[in-house]
Amino acid sequence: MISVNNLSVIFPDKKLFDDVNLMFTPGNCYGIIGANGAGKSTFLKILSGEKDPSTGNVSIDKNSRLSKLSQDHYAFEEEIVIDTVIMGNKKLYDIAREKDAIYMKPDFSDEDGMKAAELEAEFAEMNGYEAESEAATLLQGLGIKTDLHDKKMADLVESDKVKVLLAQALFGNPDILLLDEPTNGIDIRAVLWLEDFLANFDGIVIIVSHDRYFLNEVCTHMVDIDFSKITMFVGNYDFWYESSQLAQRMAKDQNKKKEDKIKELQEFITRFSANKSKSKQATSRKKLLDKITLDDIKPSSRKYPFVGFELSREVGNEILNCEKLSAKDDEGNYLIQDLSLRVNKDDKIGFIGSELAITKFFDIVNGEDDNYEGEFKWGQTITSSYFPKDNSKYFDDVDLTLIDWLRQYSEEQSEIYLRGFLGKMLFKGDAALKKANVLSGGERVRMMFSKMMLEPVNVLTFDQPTNHLDLESIEAVNNGLISFKGNIMFTSQDHQFISSIANRIIEFFPDGTYRDVSMTYEEYIEKYVVEDK
Repeated sequence: MISVNNLSVIFPDKKLFDDVNLMFTPGNCYGIIGANGAGKSTFLKILSGEKDPSTGNVSIDKNSRLSKLSQDHYAFEEEIVIDTVIMGNKKLYDIAREKDAIYMKPDFSDEDGMKAAELEAEFAEMNGYEAESEAATLLQGLGIKTDLHDKKMADLVESDKVKVLLAQALFGNPDILLLDEPTNGIDIRAVLWLEDFLANFDGIVIIVSHDRYFLNEVCTHMVDIDFSKITMFVGNYDFWYESSQLAQRMAKDQNKKKEDKIKELQEFITRFSANKSKSKQATSRKKLLDKITLDDIKPSSRKYPFVGFELSREVGNEILNCEKLSAKDDEGNYLIQDLSLRVNKDDKIGFIGSELAITKFFDIVNGEDDNYEGEFKWGQTITSSYFPKDNSKYFDDVDLTLIDWLRQYSEEQSEIYLRGFLGKMLFKGDAALKKANVLSGGERVRMMFSKMMLEPVNVLTFDQPTNHLDLESIEAVNNGLISFKGNIMFTSQDHQFISSIANRIIEFFPDGTYRDVSMTYEEYIEKYVVEDK
C-alpha cells in the first residue's frame, strides 16, 4: 500500500498541486493524467523517492519492493542484456555478485565459506536460481529474441533497449510498479503482451501514459491532476473523459432537477458497467463503478484545441501509385523493398512497423527525399499536405512571433485572420506573440496543425502527429482526422488513434518487406498479431 499525506509541490513561480491525500492499494492499476506541465512525472518521482515534496510525505510499506521504468536508454550500454534485466531487483543482483566474487577468491577461507552459505540461502529465498529463466521469459514476451540475451546493450537498436528496460522494471515480481510512458517506442505485439502482464499483476501499478487505449485496457482508476489538486476516480480513461463531459453538461443545465441528473448518471454508469471485460482489472472496475454517486462526478478544467481540415476538391481516379519503390539505410540495408501500392478513393491508410521505413516512405512521396529506386506518381487532382516527424527546420533559428510565423504560409495576411487559426490551437492573446524558436515540442506540433489547416487539400500525410501532445490535443487531432473527407496516410503509436481512423493497414518489416491489407486495425491485430503469438 502507498499512502500520500498532505502532499504539495510549490515552486516560487508556480504551484503544481497541494493538500494531496491518496491511497494506492494492491490489485489496482492507476493511470495518472493531466495537461502537459501539470506535474505527472513530478508526482511519479515523488512516489519513487527521487524527488522531495514541498510539504507532506509518501508512506510505503517497509517490506514492499518498488520498481520504476528507467528513462535513460543508454545507462547500461556496457552491460549484458540478461544482466540488465536482473538488475531490476538490485538486492538480488548485488547478492549474486557478492557470492560470485567470494567464490573467485584465490585464498578462499572457512569464513568465506560461511558467508557464501548465508548468501546462497538468501539468494535461494529470493528465487535467484530462477532469475535468468524469468528474465529470459520477460524478454521473449516483449519480442527480444534469445540470440540477443547475451549481447551488450550497446549492440541493440533503440526500440530493443526500451523493451529491455521495461523487462527490467517488471522483473522479480515487485510489489509496486511505476511506469512512465511504458508503450513509447515499442511495437503493438509488445504492447499487447504488456497489457496481459499487467492484467494479471497482483501489486500496485501506477502509470503515466498518453495512450488512451492502453489506459482503457489496464486501468481501474484514473488519478487526475487538475485545479492544482490530485483527485482519484474509479474507472478507465474513457469513463473519466465521458463522466467529466457529463459533469460539464449537468453544470450548465442549472434548471435540471437533481432526480433527473441522478437518473442520467445511473444510465451512464450502467452503460459502462455493461462493457465486456477481458481482465480482472476490468472486473474490479465494474464492481466499483456501481458505487459512484453524483458528487463523485466532476467537470475538468481542460482546454481542447480544435483541429479540422477542409477538403479542397474530390479526388479523381488516380491518387498515388508506387511501382517497385525501394530505399536503403546508410549501411545499405533495405528499409523499403519493392513496394508497389495504389491508393484508392476513401483509403485511410495506417502505417505500422519499422518507423525508419515509414518515415523514409513519407519523405519520398512528399518530395523530401530523392534517395530511392523505383517510381511513384500523384494524380493530377491531388493537393496534399505533409506533417513530418522532425519539424525542427520550421522552428530552429526562426526569430518570428507565432503570428508572423504563420503569416509565411498564408495567402490572407491579416492579423485577425491568423489569430483565428492560432486561437483554435489555444494560442490566444499574448500567447500569439511568443517567438517560434522557443516553443515546446507540443506547441510546435500545434503550430504545424495551424499551418496545415490554412489551405484546403484532399490528401493528408502524418508522421507521428500524436508525439509530444497531451491527451486533450490527441483527442482533438483524432476527431479532426475522423471527420476529414479526403485520403489520409499516417502513422502513430496511439492504438485508439489508428483504430478509429484506418480502414487499410500497411506494415513494414525489418527486412524492408511489407504487408498491405484492407481492414481495420482491430481486425489486423486479431488476424496477424494475436494469431501469430
